[in-house]
Amino acid sequence: MATATSNIRSPSITLFGKGTVSYQRTAAPFQIPQFPLNRPRLTALFASLHDGNNKDDGSNKITKSVGLEELFEDSSYDVVSKDSPFHPRPLSSTQFSNSVSAGSRLRVAYQGVRGAYSEAAAEKAYPNCEAVPCDQFDAAFEAVEKWIVDRAVLPIENSLGGSIHRNYDLLLRHSLHIVGEVKLAVRHCLLANHGVRVEELQRVLSHPQALAQCENTLTKLGLSREATDDTALAAKYVAFNKLKDTGAVASSSAAKIYGLNILAEDVQDYCDNVTRFLMLAREPIIPGVEKPFKTSIVFSLEEGPGVLFKGLAVFALRQINLTKIESRPLRNQPLRASDDSNNGSKYFDYLFYVDFEASMAEERAQNALRHLKEFATFLRVLGSYPVDTTML
Repeated sequence: MATATSNIRSPSITLFGKGTVSYQRTAAPFQIPQFPLNRPRLTALFASLHDGNNKDDGSNKITKSVGLEELFEDSSYDVVSKDSPFHPRPLSSTQFSNSVSAGSRLRVAYQGVRGAYSEAAAEKAYPNCEAVPCDQFDAAFEAVEKWIVDRAVLPIENSLGGSIHRNYDLLLRHSLHIVGEVKLAVRHCLLANHGVRVEELQRVLSHPQALAQCENTLTKLGLSREATDDTALAAKYVAFNKLKDTGAVASSSAAKIYGLNILAEDVQDYCDNVTRFLMLAREPIIPGVEKPFKTSIVFSLEEGPGVLFKGLAVFALRQINLTKIESRPLRNQPLRASDDSNNGSKYFDYLFYVDFEASMAEERAQNALRHLKEFATFLRVLGSYPVDTTML
C-alpha cells in the first residue's frame, strides 16, 4: 500500500542528441570576469569560463504512458474545468520556432501544467508575466535559448527533499545565466472529484517528492501511491478521467483550475516545506552591492588529499559564507587511477556547485575566484544575483 506502483507521464521526446563535454587543462585559459566596484559597464559580465557547448552524450529518452498520451492526443486543448475550460498543452521542443515573443508581457517558462507550484513561482518572480508551461525541464532551458520565452523559473532545491539534480546537470549543459532566485512555501492539498469522500479513495497520484513529503498522512489513510511528472498533472488526470477511487496531492490552485474538491489542506508532514527556484535568462545581470547578492559557480579539482579543503579555503580566507555545496559526477570522464601505484584505487571525478554570499562586484569575490582558478581544472560562474529575502 505504501509503495509507488506505476508512473504517469506527459508525452515527451528526446530533446538532445549526442555531444561531448571537455574539461581538459590544456584548453584555452578562462578568465575571471572583472566587475568595476562603482560604475559597472554594460558588458558581457559572465563570458563563458569554459570551452565548447557543454553538451554531454547522455540520452534523455522518457517512457510514454499510453493513458496520458491518448489524453493529450484527443485535442490540442483539454476541457477540464467550467471556470477555465481551455488550457494549452505544455510546450515541447517540437513546437519551438525561431520567432521572438511579441508584446510587452514577459514570457516565462516553467515545467509542468497549469496549477503547478512552478507556475506560482514564475508568477511570484515575474508578476503579470505570461507563464508558459513546458513538458520537461530540458524544454524550458531550450525555450529560453531559442528565444521562444524570455525567462525560465525552475526548482533547484527543496527544504525536505533536497536538491533537484537534473537541473544542476542542465545548468552546466546549457549557457543560460542565473539572474535571480525565488523561494516558495509549498502547501499540499488532498484533492478528489466532487462527491468523492476520503474513505472511498484507494490510491493517490502526485510528483514523487510531493508523495514523500506527505508520507505519514497518506500512510494513515491507507492509500497507495503512483508517481506523475508534477502535482498539477496528477490533478488534471484525476479530473479528466472523472476517477472515483483516486485522489491527487497538489495545490489549491490546481483544485480550482481543474474543478476538484479539496478533501484536506496542509497534508505535508512538516510545515517548513519550501522550494527554492532559479530565474534563468540568456544574458547575465549587472551585479551590485546595494543589497545582498549571491553568486553561484561550478568547478572541478584534481584528486588528492586536502584539495577540496584548499578549494573552499579561498572563500573562508576572505570571510565569504557558503550557503550551498553540491557534488555531481563529471560525465564522459573515465575512472581515474590513484597516483599511488601500490594502492590500486580508482576515483570518480566530480563537479562542485557552490553558492556563496557575495556579489561579483565585490573585490573579495573576484579575488577568491582568481585564487581558485590557480588550481581548479574547470571553473564557470553561473550567475551573481540578488538574494530572495521574502517568503510566499
